[in-house]
Amino acid sequence: MRVLIVTAGSWGDVAPYTGLGVRLRSVGHEVTLATHERFEQAVTAHGLGFRALPVDPRQELASQVGQGLARAVSPPVAMARVARMARAFMPRLTRGVADAVRQGADVVLSSTVTDPMCAALGEALGLPSIGVYLQPVQPTGAFPPMLTGGRSFGSHGNRLAAYALWAGTDHIFAPAVGALRRELGLPRRRFGGMLGLPRGRSVLHGFSPRIVPRPTDWPRGHEVCGYWWPQPPPGWEPDQRLLDFLDAGPPPVFAGFGSFVTADAERLSTLLADAMRRARVRGIIQAGWSGLHAENDDLITVQEVPHAWLFPRTAAVIHHAGAGTTAAGLRAGVPSVPVPVQLDQHFWAARLHTLGVSPRPLRYQHLTAQRLSSALTSAVKSPALRARARDIAAALSREDGTRQVLTAIERLAPSGNGIP
Repeated sequence: MRVLIVTAGSWGDVAPYTGLGVRLRSVGHEVTLATHERFEQAVTAHGLGFRALPVDPRQELASQVGQGLARAVSPPVAMARVARMARAFMPRLTRGVADAVRQGADVVLSSTVTDPMCAALGEALGLPSIGVYLQPVQPTGAFPPMLTGGRSFGSHGNRLAAYALWAGTDHIFAPAVGALRRELGLPRRRFGGMLGLPRGRSVLHGFSPRIVPRPTDWPRGHEVCGYWWPQPPPGWEPDQRLLDFLDAGPPPVFAGFGSFVTADAERLSTLLADAMRRARVRGIIQAGWSGLHAENDDLITVQEVPHAWLFPRTAAVIHHAGAGTTAAGLRAGVPSVPVPVQLDQHFWAARLHTLGVSPRPLRYQHLTAQRLSSALTSAVKSPALRARARDIAAALSREDGTRQVLTAIERLAPSGNGIP
């Protein structure tokens, strides 16, 4: 079948689908990934087709509104700034998704952000469409919703908070998706948020049930599959300087904030270096989208290095608790020091602490070298954290997160009469 995967966001919102796409291709499907143009080379390097979507996520995060999101001190403020940023690009993104889908497919797999558009297009074009999410956004009493800072409000309160969040996201998606439905000749649909989607819609989640168990109050068709691990860059080899540093002493600590863009990279770089010095550990800082940089005898800076290769060689990982970096740390079996900045990062940071593989999360907005040093010392020296991290990594190594996706597509194969 011709499988089109549609996703939008940072590299962490794209990378897992390279692994899923390669697995689908290995059993005979023709796989194309539709995402932002800046990721084209990283996608096509794996032999996957590519269709460009508009909007540059790094540019958006570096904008004044994006910087304001990073400084938000409460979930309501963060939500308001997310809405302001998204409303500016959502019409362009919706048109891009529509153009990508109209180029042809037999089945569409869509991420959280692109699912409302893909569901409408599937309805109008008679095209099978399945949600493939990297975050748990369906309301439940089992845990708090995304964007609420990771704090539980109890079973009833968690569900109320989730529906309140849906109402807020309605203002982001409804105008652009409503316009798309009118263009497609579809009847008006009342949106209740990002997932104001048809009943009975299948949604498969690319994270482990050992990390986020499937809530019993989720509707039928919403399943937790296991991780879709990113595909490593073909032919990648570590830099000799990095190999020499790893060989020169005990396992270092990794520090990276991925796609987070700060207006003061120098301050954050200095803080990370100071915290590592206080904790008396060697360190590797990844530059990321902020361009972090600090160097001394016990500290080096690297560019892009596959987490699957580097993390198992470290003593602990300091990170922003993005979904992808969180998963990579769990897979490596090393303790984490989560420093969530925004959006779903607070949720994943809270999960790491609950699972017993990290100290209590440190909010980026309140981060100091002293606080980070204390948390880092705890992560590196705690036998309990390390033992728990290793147990979870061993369990994850036995999972096959792509199996349920393969099965779902195979069920559609007899009726695979996609767009010519």
